[in-house]
Amino acid sequence: MTAVPLSPVRRWISRTQSSHRERGATLGSLYIGALSVAIIGGMLHRQLADIFWPDAPNLSGLAGGGLAAVCYGFLFLALRRLGPLTLSRPAAAWLLTAPVSRRMLLLPSLRLTGIAAAALGALAAVAVVGHAGPHHSMNGEQIALLITGGALLGIVLLLVATTAQAGRRWGVAVDRLAGLVVAAGFAALVADVAVEQPIAVTAWPATGTLIPIVAGIAVVVVVAVALVIRGLGATPNDRILEASRTAGTLFDSAFGIEPSFLTDMIERRYWARRRLRSTALFPRLPVLVAQDVLLTLRRGSRLLWLLLGVTLPVLFGAAPGWVLGAVVLVGCLVAGMVATGNVRTDAGNPVMLRMLGLTSRDAVLQRLLVPGVLAGVWAALALTALDLLGDLDSGPWWALGLTLGPVGAAAAVHRARVGFVRNELLPLDTPMGTLSTGPLVNAVMGPDMLLLGIPAWIAIAQGRLSPTTLLLQAVIGIAGARFYLSGTTADDRTELSH
Repeated sequence: MTAVPLSPVRRWISRTQSSHRERGATLGSLYIGALSVAIIGGMLHRQLADIFWPDAPNLSGLAGGGLAAVCYGFLFLALRRLGPLTLSRPAAAWLLTAPVSRRMLLLPSLRLTGIAAAALGALAAVAVVGHAGPHHSMNGEQIALLITGGALLGIVLLLVATTAQAGRRWGVAVDRLAGLVVAAGFAALVADVAVEQPIAVTAWPATGTLIPIVAGIAVVVVVAVALVIRGLGATPNDRILEASRTAGTLFDSAFGIEPSFLTDMIERRYWARRRLRSTALFPRLPVLVAQDVLLTLRRGSRLLWLLLGVTLPVLFGAAPGWVLGAVVLVGCLVAGMVATGNVRTDAGNPVMLRMLGLTSRDAVLQRLLVPGVLAGVWAALALTALDLLGDLDSGPWWALGLTLGPVGAAAAVHRARVGFVRNELLPLDTPMGTLSTGPLVNAVMGPDMLLLGIPAWIAIAQGRLSPTTLLLQAVIGIAGARFYLSGTTADDRTELSH
């Protein structure tokens, strides 16, 4: 088979797809996009400066290393989940199997992803230097070299992810290593908060030291880029198609404002890669509770990340009290959602509930148990950690965490029962333009049930816990979950969707 030139094919596809567009319309879209970015940047430049480049460094050397590990670890994991090399749907459908050069076909994707990885790597370097480096005593050349090194590190991570996408066996091991790096980064951030007098960074490498280091990294990157481009043709079709489906689902979710597309894709992809064995359900538990327990045990990685997330509120110990309380409540929601995968399945297709002879009230009652246990245990551990580190006054905070179990369960199940976005709802006219109410309503369904935790929120914000607050939160949490169960279910139907 003779390979044909790819450029004329791409130009023909682009011309055919854009034949209905005028040049003025395209230029107008670019102008509106650039103007929107400029306006948003002008409105939020001070807030962005406080986030990435505060007036004075506020992190120690340990915390700075932890922040770098978290940023670059998440960057690598994101690149691996996205492909990183992908194709548009027309290219994946018509050009992937066509007699064209695979290298030229994937080169534009590598170029665009490289620009994005370099930009994100440079942004992470700005955050690390701004928060942990003595930037007031550093000259512009040092800062520029450090940011350049961060951009090069982002490209290195892209090249590693691209090589792993080609089917290398060590790809899974590198993913696990990146997860360990992220976990170590979180541990470093938590340890920095727990240390009373962390060691601050007083001096960074001088310009004369950074120049040969950055130059050497740049040379290595150039050579590695050439080798990766040379081996692009070895990337299997199934890996490219999988990445293309991921990119297409992301665009569909963003364009249609429908997050359920992305959630469904993640769930299907996870279970498609698992090799499951038949396991008997726990006979002494109700059937749906046993199914939730089995699902939770099979998602061991999520349980590990959930256990690691117990220390996340510690990082907000110095934040305002209301922020710390909100973090704990949101953590309860996330903990409960670990065990709500079966609720989404039942809401979309209640056939199994009909076969079991269960009504919607029986089903939701059983589905609330495992998320409630997870949310309550997570909140108890998180509040205990805050208590031990002195962020809260002494008291039975673990008991308050247990009372948040029904709140997290109701919020998680309520979120799992949400269907598609209702785009038929009337939009709202605002000074900033028209706001669609369908995605807004869909976004608040689930988190709105966290209002049942207002007594705990107030107690965490004040840092004091009284027996009255503890009893009040227990009563409101249980009563609110009970009212949610009776108000959204019935004994004469099986449908779980709202």
